[in-house]
Amino acid sequence: MAVKSVAPYAFPQQDTVDKFPAPLLYIGWEDHKMFCAPFCAPMPPTMKFGELVHGALPGMYGAHPDFARIAWEQAEWFLSGQPFTPDMDKTLAENGIGHKSVLRFRTPGLTGLNGSCF
Repeated sequence: MAVKSVAPYAFPQQDTVDKFPAPLLYIGWEDHKMFCAPFCAPMPPTMKFGELVHGALPGMYGAHPDFARIAWEQAEWFLSGQPFTPDMDKTLAENGIGHKSVLRFRTPGLTGLNGSCF
């Protein structure tokens, strides 16, 4: 639905990167509705992508029964809606991930609890 402002809508942005301990990153696991929305967490731009996958994601998604079965080398990644091939050895910043980026991953063969998301 389009919205048209009746007056100027000019004010300083309040969610800039300098107001957070680290840039915010939205992370979502496609086809897994046990989690209703992507997680939003501050992630340092100096963190290696592999550290995100093997260090941070288990704390976010590890409660899901499918998480331990993920074949990370087959995961499909999307950065802000576009297909993305991360370099596990490069930092988030080097992978082009910045403040309020949206990172989503799909795990072929794992489609929700007992295949509930087909």
